[in-house]
Amino acid sequence: MKVAFLTTDSREHFKDYDSPQPYFGKAPEALLEGFKSIPADIEVHVVSCLQREPISSPAKLADNIYYHALHVPNIGWLKTGYQGCIRAVRRKLREIQPDIVHGQGSERDCALCAALSGRPAVVTIHGVMRAIHELTGSKWLNYYWIARHLETSTLRRVRGVIAISPYVDDFVRLLTPRTWFIPNALQEFFFTPSAARQRQPGPIRFVNVGVISARKRQVELLEHLAELRREVEFDITFVGKAHPNDAYVARFSQLLNTCQSMYGGFAHMQFLEDRDFLGLYDSADAMIHFSAEESFGLTFAEALARNLPLFASDVGAIRQIADGVNICQVFDVSDFRGLEEALRVWIPLHSDSQPRASKPNSIIASRYSPQVIAEQHLNVYREILSIHS
Repeated sequence: MKVAFLTTDSREHFKDYDSPQPYFGKAPEALLEGFKSIPADIEVHVVSCLQREPISSPAKLADNIYYHALHVPNIGWLKTGYQGCIRAVRRKLREIQPDIVHGQGSERDCALCAALSGRPAVVTIHGVMRAIHELTGSKWLNYYWIARHLETSTLRRVRGVIAISPYVDDFVRLLTPRTWFIPNALQEFFFTPSAARQRQPGPIRFVNVGVISARKRQVELLEHLAELRREVEFDITFVGKAHPNDAYVARFSQLLNTCQSMYGGFAHMQFLEDRDFLGLYDSADAMIHFSAEESFGLTFAEALARNLPLFASDVGAIRQIADGVNICQVFDVSDFRGLEEALRVWIPLHSDSQPRASKPNSIIASRYSPQVIAEQHLNVYREILSIHS
């Protein structure tokens, strides 16, 4: 089976054009890892649009995975409804002649290009543009307003949608012919055993991972943690990109600096390489994630895969991810006080040195390993092609 896999090359997203190798979001990267493990069943052609030309790119990413970087000038992107990307992808697909086209995400061009490819197409929705538009109250012709309308058009044109959570399925099922529930895969290295882990002396260490934004609610979390810090000692590190001109980020930075100057142990990191999250999770004592809106929640699953206790708001797929995993506490999305009280009880009980399991969580591995998720995608492709033929 030959599959065209349309996804964003992160060199375009981060304007990192000097990097010699393409790299992708965590979920597409993990799925490609799964496809590498079943080379006899699938030939994958990764197709990405970039605004810079020429750009160094390998012809192959693995024995059964090819890579195609397509140059599309700036005028061919959002301002023209991605017309340049659509045409460039169609030309390349005429060369590749894939059996099926899979578009990764409706945030940019990928899902729309798949829908308008002229071939049997399926898309994966990672973040629901309609939900984000409603949450942020985006105005007419704002980015999320446009993305929402392009997403709606896309969903009606494809053979179906791979929904990464019941939350996504609720938003898209009435707009597309068919949905399949397949969660995101985790990258393979999250399932590697670690050395025996003995907790280091010192305060409990929490982590919070996500872009600093009103959706992720780090300011609200900090306000409650500052109140709690007057009573019990702990440290917390936030990891996530913070846009310097964003008013919410300014509030976060100001509050974080105040907490750091008063108590110490409050830190923020803009960026970590994917593999560096292993060290972050393995050295922490728990994760706190109290977002207002999620789709799947990769950070949830990554933390639990490393046996890291999790305190989270009841959004997206958290209950499904944590089902059967007894180190997770889930709270109503507005229950910051409940979270605060749970932490007040939990911190003293876990401040003494306690080892954590060195083997990855077997429940998470059985659900979200790359090969398991890749096999589920193959079944969807076969189903679509059997109907199409």
